[in-house]
Amino acid sequence: MSADPGNVSGDNVDQAELEKFQALAKRWWDPNSEFKPLHDINPLRMGYISERCRLTDATVLDVGCGGGILTEALAMAGARVTGIDLADKPLSVARLHLHESGLGERIDYRQISTEALAEEAPASYDVITCLEMLEHVPDPASTIHALSLLVKPGGHLFLSTINRNPKSWLLMVVGAEYVLNMLPRGTHDYAKFIRPSELSGMLRNNALSVTNITGMTYNPISQRYRLGNDIDVNYLVHAQAP
Repeated sequence: MSADPGNVSGDNVDQAELEKFQALAKRWWDPNSEFKPLHDINPLRMGYISERCRLTDATVLDVGCGGGILTEALAMAGARVTGIDLADKPLSVARLHLHESGLGERIDYRQISTEALAEEAPASYDVITCLEMLEHVPDPASTIHALSLLVKPGGHLFLSTINRNPKSWLLMVVGAEYVLNMLPRGTHDYAKFIRPSELSGMLRNNALSVTNITGMTYNPISQRYRLGNDIDVNYLVHAQAP
């Protein structure tokens, strides 16, 4: 059951950001398309999450689910997943892909904002993922607050975003979008990148405890990603509710 697509104008959303992903939606599940980086990092993201919480029979919320790459992986790990996004075309792709994956009984896709869902279903999720999404919303603090309301007591929250510094601008904007052409130009807005200290502060302000911060780096020669201590560019955060 989806929220009314016409009632999204007041949500925490940047319309230009939505339009970027709307235009690319049909290529979401092509591993050689603009979404190749998402396909490539998904095993690393899943490894990070599954090492830190139980997914079998867990109630999971995937925020900013897009075409469902992470959502389906969470369901395959045994979770019951709700995927939410405000872009209708990626959600249509995600729903269509369920016919191929056969995961329809474990996944529910909805077009609804995090803030609206927090009002509707507080304290409903064992695990919440919000990956590669915070740098695309106008008010990430609002999103974090909504997530703190949605997670169950003792539940787990996983986030990933991009650090804000000259190195991240050089690698994620200049390198990834203009030199290596890994991403469409204009995918990222440097001003929306979030320092780990800023994200940690938002989490603490909502009584969420940060238990781990891990970096994710890319080697352009081997064309491989790995997790490690370098949080200068991409990083993942694990937080827990009291």
